[in-house]
Amino acid sequence: MYLVVTVAIFLILGYFVVDWKRWRDFYPTIQYYIICNLMYNFIFFNHTLWAYNPRTPWLNHTVIDLVFSLIIIPIIIMIYLEHIPAVFIKKLLYWTGWVVLFTVIEYFFQKMDLFIYRNGWKIMDSALFNGIMFTVLWVHYKRPLAGILISIPIIILLLYFHHPTFMDLK
Repeated sequence: MYLVVTVAIFLILGYFVVDWKRWRDFYPTIQYYIICNLMYNFIFFNHTLWAYNPRTPWLNHTVIDLVFSLIIIPIIIMIYLEHIPAVFIKKLLYWTGWVVLFTVIEYFFQKMDLFIYRNGWKIMDSALFNGIMFTVLWVHYKRPLAGILISIPIIILLLYFHHPTFMDLK
């Protein structure tokens, strides 16, 4: 039920907040996010750092993650990128607000047992990751190749600190 409510909230929010005439401007960055998320789910398939906790028998992590990746996150990315201020201090406050918002939402999802941590992952790891994610999304939006190149050391560090064993790889 929470998934339907969450999707409805973001569809309504997207309807009123997103300038849908500009969706093509954000499309490459949305694709970038989806590809990165699919890579995470593939690489960490047997060594999940976090997972959505389904509340009904017809849901699983994969279905929930696909709904988030294909419906909710694209709306979030468009809202985020469309409203980034030009002035640095305002940009920093805006970025901080998004990082805190995402971390707080995840904290409540985790407390409601809708989101679970595994293999040493903690809420502070998510806060750090959210900061990196929102930064790289902006970089990718402005300079796609730079965003992709920045992602490589981030993936290497993620694998270094939360590495699955070779046997855990699919």
